[in-house]
Amino acid sequence: MWENQALVTLLSDFGDRDVYVGVMKGVIAQINPKLRVVDLTHEIPAQNLAAARFCFMNAYPYFPEGTVHIAVVDPGVGSQRRAIAVEFAGGFLVGPDNGIFSGVLAQTPAIAAVELTNPQYWRTPEPSKTFHGRDIFAPVGAYLASGVSLQQLGQAIDTATLTQLSLKLCHSTTTGVAGCIQYIDHFGNLVSNIPGSYVQGKKWCVQAGELIIPGCETYSDVACGEAAALVGSHGWVEIAINSGNAQSQLQINLQDSLEVIHD
Repeated sequence: MWENQALVTLLSDFGDRDVYVGVMKGVIAQINPKLRVVDLTHEIPAQNLAAARFCFMNAYPYFPEGTVHIAVVDPGVGSQRRAIAVEFAGGFLVGPDNGIFSGVLAQTPAIAAVELTNPQYWRTPEPSKTFHGRDIFAPVGAYLASGVSLQQLGQAIDTATLTQLSLKLCHSTTTGVAGCIQYIDHFGNLVSNIPGSYVQGKKWCVQAGELIIPGCETYSDVACGEAAALVGSHGWVEIAINSGNAQSQLQINLQDSLEVIHD
């Protein structure tokens, strides 16, 4: 009987139409049915690593230390990309080494990392080439949450070699701060990579292409159907349409550039 009953989170691009998520939960329950499992989301757009990175980065601070976070957005499944587990101050990260964890680790660096080379902690020593979530990541996460040490799971790797996603960085300009769209949420809100701290106490606006969008505090500071720039609950500057969809209405997309202009 396992003594440790930690929390496990799941994030994937599997959706809810198929049984993939339920199967992963079944694998976890077979190992330790007392583990608590929280679904962060399974609606990441297919193979969208940038969206997965953003969602993980903005979710992990709300969980207790020791939580095991499992991510399965894995366009390289079955290839030579590494399967990894990482220890950081908040707990553990389990998933593919494809940059999905780079947002979290930019805020709270990795303490240690291993490549998952020990099949003793897999569901089977011959895992599927297309479903490492079921055969490697779910069981490894369950064992970690149940008290198995990181070192038992595989070969130690240099944390400096963990894959980073290639995303544009925000930087200062003569008139403000330039950045890009790093995430588009369910409402079509366009979340930039510019921290809200840049606009605190300032009069500001956002320029995106030919558009000039006023800086506001709430969506309702502009009329229905009009664009507003504000700091969202996630702490980043975003562009929204009051009662509308900013992505479809403004035709601004992931990685498109913008600039916060302030006094």
